[in-house]
Amino acid sequence: MSALALHRPRMTLISLNIEAIALGTYLIRDAFGGVIRWGTSILHVDPLWYLPDFIALLCLAQFVIHCILRNRSTMATLVLVQVMLSLVLGYFMLGTGNAAVSAFKMMLPVFVGFCFCDSSLGSYRKLLTVIAATFYLSVIGVILTKFYPMPWIGYKYESFGAVREAGRLWWAYGGDDQRLMGFAADNTMAAFFILISFAITSIRKSTTWCLLFGGIAVYTIRLTTSKTTMIVLVLYLLLLVLVRMLPEKARFPAIRNIALWSFASIFVPFFMIVLASGTAAIPHSTMFSILDRINNSWQLPFVYLNQLMPIGLITGCGAGCFNYPQKLFSPLASFWVPVDNFYIGTYLMFGMPFVAFMVMVFRATFGATDVYKLTLIFVVNLFTITVLNYGPASGLLTIALSFSEVFSRRATKVRASDVAVIEMPRPVRSLDDFGAPGTVVSGGR
Repeated sequence: MSALALHRPRMTLISLNIEAIALGTYLIRDAFGGVIRWGTSILHVDPLWYLPDFIALLCLAQFVIHCILRNRSTMATLVLVQVMLSLVLGYFMLGTGNAAVSAFKMMLPVFVGFCFCDSSLGSYRKLLTVIAATFYLSVIGVILTKFYPMPWIGYKYESFGAVREAGRLWWAYGGDDQRLMGFAADNTMAAFFILISFAITSIRKSTTWCLLFGGIAVYTIRLTTSKTTMIVLVLYLLLLVLVRMLPEKARFPAIRNIALWSFASIFVPFFMIVLASGTAAIPHSTMFSILDRINNSWQLPFVYLNQLMPIGLITGCGAGCFNYPQKLFSPLASFWVPVDNFYIGTYLMFGMPFVAFMVMVFRATFGATDVYKLTLIFVVNLFTITVLNYGPASGLLTIALSFSEVFSRRATKVRASDVAVIEMPRPVRSLDDFGAPGTVVSGGR
């Protein structure tokens, strides 16, 4: 009976694998953002840029149908209500319709990621191929920009009435290295796509492949000068080797423990503020970037929020505040500060409800059985210590995908029965090299 259930055709009211289509289109658009934005502008087909957002609207409907109606997840209902209330609050806070539309568009990728709640990323074979291709091409793109000037660098385009510009080549403080941006036209995001696509692809690759292409990835990320991304990738490679040296039965528990401990990185900015707040940041020095975050990026938004909306310290100031909708479309743009941390930036928008949500995400991780989601949790938790990761959309989507277990049918049943001990589902198959159980095969909703 269980075998028949696993091979039962997938029935969804929207479309088959719509979440995979959305993720794939977002990934292609953002990882090659410089090329696509430049090409669509030259060819006068700018609306194509928003194709992933239109697909994400279907995922919003699928989130309601699958997580709220079918799974009867109270958590999913509360999250949807909170996001909608925050969009309304953000509209009154930011003061313009363009800011509200931009904030709504900014939040759409969240629902794409959440739609993976009852499936494993490993069951989407074609999507994994797209992700692997993204890794190889992103590496090639960064190396090419080291030797050839790309036509999209510095190209200006209009979005919701605001003029934006593809990143220019510039030099890092304290050295002669260019911040190379590859096909993404942004050095941090070029590094991010190399990191994420490598982490996902490496799960089913041999250790030899991981060490070879991991070394190439580290070198390429060094060309982008993204220190955070390079540190995370090096740590990931070290842990990958250590985990694969363990006995097969011990590997998956080790992966889950690593993911759980990575949530401790949420508190790193607060320890840094206590230890180094007030330390002068010397321009052109190695520590300038992190000290600027400690003294400004992580503290000033709360100072400004206390001036503009004191209750917002508890309730949040709404979706889009202290994010790019405020910077580009709001009269409060002068109060905008680059937050440079996902958890701080999200707390500013959603307040205490976000803390409650993260408690439930942490709890759901104890029962997670998808090695892809656990791997992504580790990677994004460390990466977002110094990056807000709301733009481009694929960054936020990746975070939402890694947290999606909180809406799964299993997590909903556990919360409903308040069971302390979670019985693990019977493994369907083992992942190569990891020996980790995959909970759902393709079509397993």
